[in-house]
Amino acid sequence: MLEIQVIQIGKTKADFIKNAENEYQKRLQGYLKLTTVTLKEKKDLPKSEIINKEAELILESLPKNSFIIVLSEDGKIYDPIKFANLLTSSMQNYSKICFVIGGTYGISEKVKSSANLVLSFSRFTFTHEIIRMLLLEQIYRAFTIINNKKYHY
Repeated sequence: MLEIQVIQIGKTKADFIKNAENEYQKRLQGYLKLTTVTLKEKKDLPKSEIINKEAELILESLPKNSFIIVLSEDGKIYDPIKFANLLTSSMQNYSKICFVIGGTYGISEKVKSSANLVLSFSRFTFTHEIIRMLLLEQIYRAFTIINNKKYHY
């Protein structure tokens, strides 16, 4: 079974987002093994130091031999069908896909350059908590497309 790992900075605090995350995690259980690695958010430092410290944590946590996708507003934009195709082709070459979500101040260029793909959901900027929920929904949507289930119309 495919494994997808989400590496994220900081815990989800808002209950409505936690509830949505839990819902999509349940829905995904039949399709894949989903794990989440939550790294400690850095605080009380200048912005550039926070981004660099969080980058170190992320880079240490990246699983070996995985297809690494970093989420960033300056990444490549896919539609749902192309995203499903990306996951399908990645599954053929890797046993694990790892999504990386930065913290409050975004994600470092060092982390982006270590990725197989830098992906954007929009040119709009979302909070790191909201993008987690959107990511899980889009992964679920992709797997319903891959498995010909009625969800994406």
